[in-house]
Amino acid sequence: MHRALILALGTALCAAPLAATAADAPAKAAPAKAPAVWKAPRTSFGQPDLSGFWSNSTLTPMTRSPSVGGRAAYTPDEVRKMEAAVVQEVEDGNKPTDPNAPAEAPKADASKIRPEFAAAGGDVGGYNRGWLDPGSQIMRVHGEPRTSLITTANGLPPARKTGAAAAGGFRPGGGLGSFDNPENRSMGERCILSFGRNAGPPMFPNGFYNNNYQFVQTPDAFVIQVEMVHDTRIVRLNSPHRTDGVRPLMGDSIGHWEGDTLVVETTNIPQVQAFMGAWQTLKITEKFTRVAKDRVLYQFTAEDPAVWDKPWGGEYEFAPLQGIIYEYACHEGNYALPGMLAGARQQEAAAAKPKPATPGGVQ
Repeated sequence: MHRALILALGTALCAAPLAATAADAPAKAAPAKAPAVWKAPRTSFGQPDLSGFWSNSTLTPMTRSPSVGGRAAYTPDEVRKMEAAVVQEVEDGNKPTDPNAPAEAPKADASKIRPEFAAAGGDVGGYNRGWLDPGSQIMRVHGEPRTSLITTANGLPPARKTGAAAAGGFRPGGGLGSFDNPENRSMGERCILSFGRNAGPPMFPNGFYNNNYQFVQTPDAFVIQVEMVHDTRIVRLNSPHRTDGVRPLMGDSIGHWEGDTLVVETTNIPQVQAFMGAWQTLKITEKFTRVAKDRVLYQFTAEDPAVWDKPWGGEYEFAPLQGIIYEYACHEGNYALPGMLAGARQQEAAAAKPKPATPGGVQ
């Protein structure tokens, strides 16, 4: 018995180091799980759900600035500086207005005015910064901070073909149009369509405010309500294009689903909505894809064989609107329109008056 106990003890002592060695060995790593692919929720009739209130406001411009050297994405440091500058812009812009300030406001530092504000005549008239919502963040697409919404190699529209006809005809005075009559003023100024290209297609933020949309789905239509100037575009699903030659505002849009992506093709775009000088044979193809709970990827392609050598386009991502869309009560006949035309008539009358004679008979 004594001999058996010694043998059993020796066996245990020999086995102990082996057991410890097995326990100390690193566990075999489990195969890495592929990240789950996010799937868009479905409507009650089975379509991927794009519905809701969305915004495309952003600091990223439609076209790329030469200052970024052709890069498609900003650096993290550039993003931090640009987004921090907006916080300061809002703080400065919302300071109380001095009631004793002279009527002629001091000239603002042009280097600190956004290009879109400068295009509107400087510091956007009498609007305090709190009334504006041009965007406070750089546009991310698949997480990448983009330098432009257009995705050509240089972030700019391609060169037009030699001899391609211009879209002109509805703005004979150039710029925002002449003051000869109300129909020569821009569609936005007349409260018919948004200024900029909010209404689309393609749809872009306007750089000022109200860059908000509501998407509504039915089994046979996709409806885009544009807050700015209350436009509504109805996309007919699985329908042919109209062939009667009519060019409705925002064109003739038809759509179909390709997997989880809604593809919308628009033709019959009216001349007043020419895009980069193209309209007569212009076709815009848009794609809407719900890529996350809080993101809808928007992509567009523009093609017009009479204007460009090949199709080109861009992309961005809609983000949820923190609220809903209310009525934008703008109407043709807005009091500013007769005021501008009346001012133009006064200027013409003053210019037509003979100049008073000066000593010596020289006028």
